[in-house]
Amino acid sequence: MAADGINLTNQFLIAMPGMAEDAFAGAVIYLCEHSEKGALGLVINKPIDITLKNLFEKVDLALDEEGLGAQPVFYGGPVQTERGFVLHDRQNDDASAYNSTLSVPGGLSMTTSKDVLEALANGQGPKRVLITLGYSGWSAGQLEEELGRNNWLTVDATPEIIFDTPVADRYRRALAELGIDPRMLSTEAGHA
Repeated sequence: MAADGINLTNQFLIAMPGMAEDAFAGAVIYLCEHSEKGALGLVINKPIDITLKNLFEKVDLALDEEGLGAQPVFYGGPVQTERGFVLHDRQNDDASAYNSTLSVPGGLSMTTSKDVLEALANGQGPKRVLITLGYSGWSAGQLEEELGRNNWLTVDATPEIIFDTPVADRYRRALAELGIDPRMLSTEAGHA
């Protein structure tokens, strides 16, 4: 549980329009972990100019499947931007599938070890993946403070938005999970 008793693990953080000048403007973040120590998530809707084929070449792996190779790599957040994070469907026994995997309770899995890339290169990896460079992190109480300033909306995460929704539609679809049309949102935060 986080500092104020809420746990946002396996939720989307949806950036409010007031964050327009921020690196997180228009971001949808999948929260992999949220506890009293802080939070860790991956931005799922900001592709960068690198394809999976390019990324695999940089780590000396051949990725032969064209469909997978053409997928973009995503900006996961401003922390450790040189490091890769693989968000994927949970395998049958994720705990032993790869060297460094975080199984998100009730959700997906996030792997940071190269063996998941090797498995993908061999056609043995997870069926659906989203690969980022970097992650989004918050220290203890920081995310709760940002939520209190109305920087973020939260909603239960759905794998369909991450893996099956076109990138350009992910922000709108995440808001739709709350019954919100993006045009209804003001750039000004209000406090009673």
